[in-house]
Amino acid sequence: MIKDTKISKDIIYIGADDKTIDLFESQYVVPNGISYNSYLIKDEKIVIMDTIDKRKTDEWLENLENALEGKKPDYLVISHLEPDHAYNIELIAKKYPDMKLIGNEKTFAFIPQFFDIPDLEERKVVVKEGEEIKIGKHTLQFFMAPMVHWPEVMVTYEKYEKILFSADGFGKFGALDTDEDWDCEARRYYFNIVGKYGVQVQSLLKKASTLDIKMICPLHGPILKENLSHYINKYDIWSSYKAEDDGVFIAYASIHGNTREAVEEFAKMLKEKGAKKVVLSDLARCDMAEAIEDAFRYDKIVFASSSYNFGVFPPMEQFLNHLKGKNYQNRKIGIIENGTWAPTAGKCIKEIVDSMKDIQICDPMITIRSRLNESTRKELEVLAENILK
Repeated sequence: MIKDTKISKDIIYIGADDKTIDLFESQYVVPNGISYNSYLIKDEKIVIMDTIDKRKTDEWLENLENALEGKKPDYLVISHLEPDHAYNIELIAKKYPDMKLIGNEKTFAFIPQFFDIPDLEERKVVVKEGEEIKIGKHTLQFFMAPMVHWPEVMVTYEKYEKILFSADGFGKFGALDTDEDWDCEARRYYFNIVGKYGVQVQSLLKKASTLDIKMICPLHGPILKENLSHYINKYDIWSSYKAEDDGVFIAYASIHGNTREAVEEFAKMLKEKGAKKVVLSDLARCDMAEAIEDAFRYDKIVFASSSYNFGVFPPMEQFLNHLKGKNYQNRKIGIIENGTWAPTAGKCIKEIVDSMKDIQICDPMITIRSRLNESTRKELEVLAENILK
């Protein structure tokens, strides 16, 4: 990973860190901020690789002008039209009226919905799968990546320096000057933003496997230039919905604490029976995006919830619907419900889980009447044994 602005002799980083943002996409907590990445390729022709979010427009313009050193760009490559990358397209198009815009058919279908560029028809350069544009010793080759994670997304392979400009692929939460493990925040980023589209990511990985890639430049997060097989392997695991680790993730939603006490005791049982890893998450208080990350990370999950209004406690319902929306599948699960007079959580959990693909439900489904007793403890022992088989 590199954090300096000089990617190579001819390629310069011109993006910016955002450390004051409260929620990325108005929903994801980013305690270490986010980076908006943009790049400049200087050759016989000068190419801007994407713009950035409006929150950092002034910094981006300053970075761009410093990198241009008085010259003018010939092309702007538009990898993705989401506003955190595309907000400044109209501004930069007006600033450099001779600059051409490179995108695909869907790119130019969507641009008028965001921007007013009167001479767009004369300036657009529409590229198709595998097409190339030579800008000197550097050659840009374009590959479509629909639904990774919008339908117009494309990636660019620079053939001379063997760099993949990967759009949102291989992105990560966190500013570039954050010193933290890539896997954790890249995993949380992937499953919450791209996770539903595993089939499409697999398709992109197949295209990438035919290329000799020496460096990956994403639109968020650090530039990747060492041990690329590690990052590609993670994406292969994540996008094929395989479990990354052997462990039990216990997601619980407890109103007054009795369900919480039950799963804490259950976690001890699992550890005593040899579980390699047990992770608990209080859905009423946790970062929901991190809970979703852990649900995909481990090969076994237990849903434990209080009943509520003849249904399931809302934090659990929200969590399950998030998982369904992210195409959750291929896991072994257990269900624990709690209710004083009409336990209904288990039925509601099962209804949602039954709509998911390749889910194995382990017996027994546990029903707690208000608090644990000796009978339900014995049932928990059986569930622990069955889920670890």
